[in-house]
Amino acid sequence: MSNPPPSPPSLQELRKEIDAIDEQVHRLLMARGDIIDRLIQVKKTQEVGSAFRPAREASMMRELVQRHRGILPLDTIEGIWRVIISTFTYVQAPFAVHADVSVGESAMRDSARFHFGFVVPYVSHFSAQAAVEAVAKSRGDLALVSAIASRTPWWNALEADGAPKIIARLPFLERADHPAALPVFLISRVADDAMVTEVQTWSVRVSGWNADVARALAPLAEIVAVPDTAFDGAALLVSVAGQDLENKGFEKIKLALIKAGASVRSSALVGSHATRYTVPSNGSART
Repeated sequence: MSNPPPSPPSLQELRKEIDAIDEQVHRLLMARGDIIDRLIQVKKTQEVGSAFRPAREASMMRELVQRHRGILPLDTIEGIWRVIISTFTYVQAPFAVHADVSVGESAMRDSARFHFGFVVPYVSHFSAQAAVEAVAKSRGDLALVSAIASRTPWWNALEADGAPKIIARLPFLERADHPAALPVFLISRVADDAMVTEVQTWSVRVSGWNADVARALAPLAEIVAVPDTAFDGAALLVSVAGQDLENKGFEKIKLALIKAGASVRSSALVGSHATRYTVPSNGSART
């Protein structure tokens, strides 16, 4: 005679398991805080530059995505991780987030709160230039500006040596119904060895810009373009993937511009960021 199957656990037993896990999570977060406290003490005696580490953050996010399973949405994992890492960065070196709300107050606020939580101060500005200028005058603040549209070439302010640079593009996990779907660039001053350069961003000024030139560049890069009256052309923010030390990827952009009938007046590297993940409807992430 076979043994009867074991009875399923009671609700009370399952809730005890959840309570035990919650306690472990809390204790681990406090342990992480203890390590950060020790890190702060080490930083008092070592030259480390900015507390922001875009390359490390991108690597950590990829690891989270690759090992994630189960019913918990990836957006939730991303949001929890963003708040944890941003809060601990803030504890190391307090900073504020300056957001350009000209693209939409609610969308930009959602982006800032999703990626940085409620501990990090939030300051709204009515133009991208104002947000970038605030960061340039600060010791370690961040700016959030739209990555897909602009009314003015705010990126020109990033060209000079020592100016803030684009260090990330958010959200890192990208999908149509993302809770903070607005694509934004993150701008700050960061140590060169902390940058991730999978996608480089260039400020380019051209003459002879028109719809045919735009179509010629579309397959090669992501481009934000605004009129540039100084050259009777356009100021471009060009994001090019797969860069190498010789910037051959950007050389292809220059050649495409010339072939399409435009003239390159100037160009300057103004930042870089990680390749982002796109999350299709089945929930599995891809680059």
